[in-house]
Amino acid sequence: AFKKEDEELAKMMQYYDYIEVQPPEVYFYLTQMDSSPIKSMADILTHIKKIVRVAEEAGVLVCATGDVHHLRKEDKIYRDIIVTQRFNGKLHPLNRRGVTVPDMHFYTTREMLDAFSFLGEEKAKEIVITNPNKIADKCEIVEVIIETGGVPFSPKIENSASIVEEMVYTKAKEWYGNPLPDNIRERIEQELKGIIGGGFDVIYLIAQKLVKKSNDDGFLVGSRGSVGSSFVATMMGITEVNPLPPHYVCPDCQFSEFFTEGQYGSGFDMPEKQCPNCGQRLKKDGHDIPFETFLGFKGDKVPDIDLNFSGADQPSAHLDVREIFGADYAFRAGTIGTVAEKTAFGFVRGYERDYGHYYRGAEIERLAAGSTGVKRTTGQHPGGIIVIPGYMDVYDFSPVAFPAEDVNAEWQTTHFDFHAIHDNILKLDILGHDDPTMIRKLQDLSGMDASTIPMDDPDVMKIFAGTEVLGVTPEQIFSKTGTLGVPEMGTTFVRGMLEETKPSTFAELLQISGLSHGTDVWLGNAQELIKQGIANLAKVIGCRDDIMVYLIHAGLDESMAFTIMERVRKGMWNKMGDEERDTYIAAMRENNVPEWYIDSCSKIKYMFPKAHAAAYIMMALRVAYFKVHMPIYYYCAWFSIRANAFDLKVMGDGLPAVKARMAEIRGKGFEASNVENALFGTLELCNEMLERGFKFGKLDLYRSEASEFIIEGDTLIPPFSAMDGLGGNVARQLVKAREDGEFLSKTELRKRAGVSQTLVDKMDEMGILGNMPEDNQLSLFDDLF
Repeated sequence: AFKKEDEELAKMMQYYDYIEVQPPEVYFYLTQMDSSPIKSMADILTHIKKIVRVAEEAGVLVCATGDVHHLRKEDKIYRDIIVTQRFNGKLHPLNRRGVTVPDMHFYTTREMLDAFSFLGEEKAKEIVITNPNKIADKCEIVEVIIETGGVPFSPKIENSASIVEEMVYTKAKEWYGNPLPDNIRERIEQELKGIIGGGFDVIYLIAQKLVKKSNDDGFLVGSRGSVGSSFVATMMGITEVNPLPPHYVCPDCQFSEFFTEGQYGSGFDMPEKQCPNCGQRLKKDGHDIPFETFLGFKGDKVPDIDLNFSGADQPSAHLDVREIFGADYAFRAGTIGTVAEKTAFGFVRGYERDYGHYYRGAEIERLAAGSTGVKRTTGQHPGGIIVIPGYMDVYDFSPVAFPAEDVNAEWQTTHFDFHAIHDNILKLDILGHDDPTMIRKLQDLSGMDASTIPMDDPDVMKIFAGTEVLGVTPEQIFSKTGTLGVPEMGTTFVRGMLEETKPSTFAELLQISGLSHGTDVWLGNAQELIKQGIANLAKVIGCRDDIMVYLIHAGLDESMAFTIMERVRKGMWNKMGDEERDTYIAAMRENNVPEWYIDSCSKIKYMFPKAHAAAYIMMALRVAYFKVHMPIYYYCAWFSIRANAFDLKVMGDGLPAVKARMAEIRGKGFEASNVENALFGTLELCNEMLERGFKFGKLDLYRSEASEFIIEGDTLIPPFSAMDGLGGNVARQLVKAREDGEFLSKTELRKRAGVSQTLVDKMDEMGILGNMPEDNQLSLFDDLF
C-alpha cells in the first residue's frame, strides 16, 4: 500500500477473495525499523485507510483480523522470549534492539471495534463483524477424521488375505514340512487370526512387496521394532528374525526339534548337530519372541512395520509405494518440530541474561512451561509414507503441501504432523540405513552372499571380549575390544559394557543391545547386579520380551506376564496403583521370581524390543565377519560409507601422524569441535587398519573414484570426495571429465572438471598434480603448422 498507486493496488487485490487488515498496534514495530518507510502511527492509520478504500473501489471485501500469536494479553512474554532465539541459525525479523514485539493477543469484538474506530463506527462494524461473517458463510466445512478408535483406514489390495495366507503356509511347509508340526501350525493360526481379523493383511503384503523388490535389487533389508516378533512376517520374507523358540530344522527332510523351556537364549547358540533322519547338517534358528509384543495380547494392537532399507535404495522403495497405490494416495509424512522443555529453559535463561531481567526459580519454570511446545520447524519424516485408501481422499485426513512451496518437488507432504493422524491412517516407515549399504558393498567386493554368514563364527565372537583375533593389542588400537566400527557395538559406551560383561554368545549380544538402548536398564540396574555377582549377563533383564518369556517359564499366567511386561517397558511400574502392583509382586513371589528381578523391574523407564535387537545383531555380525576374515574389504566399505570426516594428509603419513592427531583431539576434551570429534572416529579406524598392516595411498587424479575408496593390494586409494572442500558433485564432474583424456594443464583441469582454483592449489600442495603446468604449452613445431 505504501509503494503502489491505487490502480496497481486494486489490480493486485482482484486475485484475492478478501483483504485482511490488522489492528494498528500490530504494525507499530515498522516505525522502529531503520529500513522501514513507515515512521509514525499516523502513517500506519493512513495506509490502513488506503487499503480499505481501494478494496471497496475494487469490489473486494475487507476483514479485520488479529494475526493472533498468543491467546491472552499477558501471554506476550512468551513471544518476547521466543523472538529472541535463533531458529535454523536465523534471527527472527523482530529480533532487533529498540524494536518492540507487537501485542498480538486474541482481541475481543469490543477490542477490535475500538482498534478500528478511526475508520468510523459503521465502517469498523462492517470490517470487524459483517464482512468476516460473509466470508465464514462462503466457507465449506471439511470434516477431517480425527479418531477411529485406534483402527486405521487401510488401503485395499484384492484378495490380500488369501494371498498372505497362501504365502505363509507355502513357506512354512517348505521349511518345516507338510503336515506342519502342531506348534508351528498353532502359531500361524494365532497370528493370522489377529492379522486378517484386524484387517492388517494389506500392511503385511505391502511390506513384503517392498522388501522383495529391494532384495531383488541386491540389498538386504533390516527390520526395526517388534515386527520380528511375527512368525508370519518371517515366512513372508519381511524380516529374517525367527521368533519361534530355539530349534533345529533340517533343510532336506524338514525334521525339527524345539527347546521351549528356556534352555537356550537363541537357536544360534546351540551346538552343531546332524539330522537323525538323513544325516544333513541341521539349521539352527529361533529367538523365543512372543507374538503378543507386536500385535497385543488380544491381537488388537495396530502393527507398525518399520524397515531399514539401504540409503542407496530408500528413494526407490518410496517410489514403489507410490507405484502400487498411485500418486494421489501416497504422501510423505509431515512433521512439526516444537520447542522442547529443556530448550525452553535455555531460552528463558538467555532472555533473562540478554535483557537484564532476574526471575525467581518458580517464575523461570512458569515461563519455560509457556514457551514449551511452540512450533519451531516443519518438515518431512525421514522415511514415513502415508498411504490413503483408494475409497477415500487425502483431504479426509489432512491438507497436503509441497515442501518449501516447491511445486516441482517429487513428493507432497501432509500438512498435519503425522502423529496427529497416524491412528487413523497407514504410515509405512521406509527408513534409510547404512548397514544394508555396507553389506551390499562387502558382497560386491568379496563376491560372497552375506546371508550365508554364520551367526556363531568362533573368531567373530572373540572381538567382543578382546582384540587378539585382529592381531593387535588393546594398547595399539586404544580399545579393549575389537568392535571399533562394528554397528551397535563400536561406541565408547557399548565398548565399556562389553569390557565388563565379555559376551560370547548371540543371546548375550542380544542382551547388550537391549541394555544399551533401554533407559535405566543398564546404569544403576543390570550393571550393579552383574558387578555384585547377583546375576550374570544372561539372567538380567535386557529386552522387553524377555520379561514375558521369563515370567511364563516361571509359572505366571500368560496374560499377567504380558501385562507386567507392558507396564515395565513403558516405565509404568511405579505409576500403577498400590493394589495392582502388589497383585503382580505377590504372583511373582509365589512363582519364586527373585527379589532382585522385581526390584530391577521397578527401575526401568524404557525397554528395547528383542526382535529389533536380533535384527541389529545379525547385521552387526555380518559386518564383523568381514572385519575379522576379510579386513581390507571391511575397511574399504567402512571408509566409503560410514566415515564422514577425513584428513588425507594425516592418514597418508602413517601411524605416528595418525596417533599424534588423535592425541591432539583427545587432549581438547569437551572443547573439541564437532568436526574434530567426527574426525577422531575416522582416525580410530584408520589407526586400527594401519596397525593391522594395511596402508592408505594418496589421491590419484586418474585412479581415484568420486566417493568410494578402492583397493590396490594392501592399500586403500581415497576418493576425491574425501578431500576437504571437494563436494560430491565436483568429484563426479572430475571423474567424468577425465574420461575425455589427460589434463594437460591446471587451467584445463579447472575448465573441464569445474574445479575451483583453491582446490587446484590444494591438489598441487598434496602432490596429486605432479609437474602439471599452469597452461597448455604449444611447441614451436605445432605453432608453425
